Amino acid sequence: MSVDMNEKEMINNLIDKYTDLQRIKTAEDSEREIDYQLRVLKAKLESFGIITSDLDMN
Repeated sequence: MSVDMNEKEMINNLIDKYTDLQRIKTAEDSEREIDYQLRVLKAKLESFGIITSDLDMN
């Protein structure tokens, strides 16, 4: 599988990361926000066939 990312996609991904961190920073319950963002990201990764359990910290 070949993955190509153009400059606009890279910029968009960085903006998403920045806004995600801002959401965590300003959330009333930052732990809940982190858990939510992890669930969303896990679903996105798994939709591309990436096994996230190998990435989990124990």
